[in-house]
Amino acid sequence: MAGDTTQTAPEPHEAQPREERDRIALFARCERALSGHGRLSMRDELAALAAEAGAEEERDVYGAGKLIEDFEHEIAGMLGKPAAVFMPSGTMAQQIALRLWSERRGSATVAFHPTCHLDLHEERAYHALHGLRARLVGDARALITRADLSAIHEPVAALLLELPQREIGGLLPPWEELAAQAEWARAHGVALHMDGARLWESAPFYERSYAEVAALFDSMYVSFYKGIGGIAGAALAGPADFIAEARVWRTRHGGTLRSLYPYVLAARAGLRHRLARFPHYHERALALARTLSAIPGVLLKPNPPHTHMMHVYLRGEPDQLVAASETIARDESVALFRQLWPTDLPEYCRFELTVGDAADALSDDEIAGYFRRVLALAS
Repeated sequence: MAGDTTQTAPEPHEAQPREERDRIALFARCERALSGHGRLSMRDELAALAAEAGAEEERDVYGAGKLIEDFEHEIAGMLGKPAAVFMPSGTMAQQIALRLWSERRGSATVAFHPTCHLDLHEERAYHALHGLRARLVGDARALITRADLSAIHEPVAALLLELPQREIGGLLPPWEELAAQAEWARAHGVALHMDGARLWESAPFYERSYAEVAALFDSMYVSFYKGIGGIAGAALAGPADFIAEARVWRTRHGGTLRSLYPYVLAARAGLRHRLARFPHYHERALALARTLSAIPGVLLKPNPPHTHMMHVYLRGEPDQLVAASETIARDESVALFRQLWPTDLPEYCRFELTVGDAADALSDDEIAGYFRRVLALAS
């Protein structure tokens, strides 16, 4: 089954200077890591794919065939939707979904949070490729609320909600609030679409099945490479006629590759191995939050975490903190974090911690010791 890196990968358009490439290589060589599922060589990853493939299974051809069709049917069933289609990327899946809802609702305006991935990391392709207009909703530092939706006084084709909201720490709205937003969408004839890149990780918070959460939404996208640990790939799920049309747009986007089977096999293996482990990842995240928040100079958002992820705030100068983390990586072969982002808090910067299989190799006492050392080295 596919693994993942220990840190958030840069967006495709971001150049990597040599210093950053060297840093990535240093952390990739570490034997243990705080985030993700741990190190897996390309050779081992390919061997795992070979083991996942059944002796009688055959590759898909341009997205058609029993392997991929059975997997799409399985995903649709898990999400309680009539149909699903495998996509090479979530970027493609969500642009197509919003395009379809725009045409069906007769409006080029789509609404989403100011930190939506489509707006921050995709060069606003929704506008450049599909002519859609964005209506930003809510405060960039907080979740969208039902009250925020009441401020929309223009025709909107679709409302996109991200579960959880990654850029603000992996926050999730309470179930009652989420249901109220879904009711607003229905009452106003607005299609409700879920950016479910991390939906798999959200079930422990809601204590509901994936199908129960998905029932609030008209369409949704899920990722197979984040918490699941696949190579790449996503699925778009929704009404049968909607998904049939999405397949046409997949072809128009160049997403109907000659074969998609390596991504399908990795996604299937990741679901089978890790889906049942997300409650464990959540519990481990809660334990790590208790450990880290007890260290002077460390803050968390949210605390306690809503899912398996959180933002860790460190007091100090970013360059010095990263240099201290590099020292831990060289001396102990442990990857803590390799880059930091600015925050609204004076004297603090942050990184994203995503709990997966790798964290099980580190005890709470070890983690506390490493972070105390990082802060001491950077002071």
